[in-house]
Amino acid sequence: MGAVKKRRKHAWVNEIDDLIRGACGGFLFGIPLLYTMEVWWIGSLVEPARMMIALVITYIVVFLVNRTAGFRTIKDNSVIEAAMDSVEAIAIGIVCTTFMLILLREITLQVPLDEALGKILFESVPFTLGIALSQEFLSGDRNLDMESNNNSQNNDKLNATIADIGATLLGATVVAFNIAPTDEVAMLAMGVTGVWLPLIIATSLIVSYAIVFVSGFANQSKRMQQRGVFQRPLSETILAYLLALLAAAFMLWFFERISFEDPWTMWLKYTLILGLPASIGGAAGRLAI
Repeated sequence: MGAVKKRRKHAWVNEIDDLIRGACGGFLFGIPLLYTMEVWWIGSLVEPARMMIALVITYIVVFLVNRTAGFRTIKDNSVIEAAMDSVEAIAIGIVCTTFMLILLREITLQVPLDEALGKILFESVPFTLGIALSQEFLSGDRNLDMESNNNSQNNDKLNATIADIGATLLGATVVAFNIAPTDEVAMLAMGVTGVWLPLIIATSLIVSYAIVFVSGFANQSKRMQQRGVFQRPLSETILAYLLALLAAAFMLWFFERISFEDPWTMWLKYTLILGLPASIGGAAGRLAI
């Protein structure tokens, strides 16, 4: 009886790990398109027939990916399992997309249902593809032997910290650089007020933490053994987020979306909104080193 419970618990742990990994892959691939107003507009105007076509095509692509890859660590390449995993991947993508569109106030109680569904469906496509590809391109073994990494570990804490700072700034810039000069940040800032700003901060921290320390992506074991000055999961996540905000503020100023004559509240809102994709890019950058 105890063995059965242990197997069930292990199965649930694997399922949760797979869901987290899939969601993180979706955020890495899908976050830039969330800041594209053309997709919001297309989604709000699309007809139901076109929605169904997009859903069917997405399902077919994800199904083909799941036949060889997918987001699960334990693979069953049978047709039935691939079909079920494809439905689950689309569901995860839709849930993540809905949450993000609500967080960014692109979906509110005032938005008509058909418009909301169109936005969710079109924005969920890259999320779903990221989920399907997460295991193939981003996976790593979180249980690697500790000794195997000790030989390649940088014993100089200062150098390790500098490397992390550089990787965070580089990743944040790569992801947020094409968003900063656009009008999307300003448009989103008009709707994001009050409690939504702290929620954006919390989401940025949670997602970036999950990508680096929970998802099981490549180099996660190495990240857990880093010996830099700030190399603890919580402190690293907070420091990296502050660096991502700094990079976001600089890019907004560089592209003249904000200036020193603007009020500090405008700087804060714009920076926090762009800081969300920047923090996700920073997490990806730290995984790459």
